[in-house]
Amino acid sequence: MVQNQPAALSPDPAIERYKRDVDRTLLRENLKLSVEQRFRQLHALQQFSAELKRASRSTTHDRL
Repeated sequence: MVQNQPAALSPDPAIERYKRDVDRTLLRENLKLSVEQRFRQLHALQQFSAELKRASRSTTHDRL
């Protein structure tokens, strides 16, 4: 009797190279959060990014 088992795939070297640089603990911690908590974190990060851009423009403008 032949069982339908997927063929074993060898790991893609490019993916394996990228996996070395990924902190999986951060991924796991993020996945423990609810969707709403993740959106709140994203929103906070976007606000921080916008503040950095404003500060950068202000500093650049002051030098001119």
